[in-house]
Amino acid sequence: MAAPWSTATGVTRARQTPRGWSALPRRRPPRARPPLFAIRAPISRRARWTLVAVSILGSFGAWWALSVSGLVDPAEYLPTPAATFAAGLEMARSGQLFTDAWATIGRVMVGFGAAIAASVPLGIVMGTFRAGQSLFEPVIGLVRYLPATAFIPLLIIWLGLGEPHKATLIFLGTFFFNTLMTADAVRGVPAAFVDVSFTLGARTGETVRKVIIPHSLPGMIDSVRVNSAAAWNMVVVAELIAAESGLGYRITRLQRFLQIDDIFAILMVIALFGLTMDVVLRLLRDRVGRWV
Repeated sequence: MAAPWSTATGVTRARQTPRGWSALPRRRPPRARPPLFAIRAPISRRARWTLVAVSILGSFGAWWALSVSGLVDPAEYLPTPAATFAAGLEMARSGQLFTDAWATIGRVMVGFGAAIAASVPLGIVMGTFRAGQSLFEPVIGLVRYLPATAFIPLLIIWLGLGEPHKATLIFLGTFFFNTLMTADAVRGVPAAFVDVSFTLGARTGETVRKVIIPHSLPGMIDSVRVNSAAAWNMVVVAELIAAESGLGYRITRLQRFLQIDDIFAILMVIALFGLTMDVVLRLLRDRVGRWV
């Protein structure tokens, strides 16, 4: 095949392409892009924290601008950030906020903790063994499409209005998704690692304990981190239905008296708790997965 460019004559020769194929267009070499706009390029620590600050401060700035613009009524629709902070501080001083927050956190720990304890081993089995995948994935894949909130009437009938139905609702809202995501993380272990372990004489149990689980552990922690948001959604829904304490219960009480600023304060508290859990799980993932 003739070269597309002749250095001797400086003339472009006709390109020989397969029949039916058009010649590739000539393109200039790509321009060097700043790291901020390059795909997956690392950025400096200073740039990262600057972008984080812009994200947070920009969101609060937009909230403040909208609440004072006159487009909405701050007393009925969107209180200012200052009014929200003052309302939260007042609830904290009275002790009411801590009581409700502790009740909600306890329910999340029980329900979501039970979901993790059940879904992680099952996900490991499904991701490691084809037999486990064939046995469990069809029914889990089917049930996961049923909204957990649709079980509330049945849970109240079966378990009453106490704590068991709240923990069970959180369990149902997180167990199935966390199981499937854990199985996907386990299936991501390279087959070569498993083959090498068997070649070196490892048994099945040793391969699972020393190769599959350590390699997939960061992915499993990421699954827990993602599904923790669903746990917080479910606990608020459970407390909206029937509860005598908790942040969701407090929201329903405040709604009756149109205390919008207090409701926004509780929403911010829920967001902070969820963010704290997310950060802790991120740090844990980075620590246990440094060698991956």
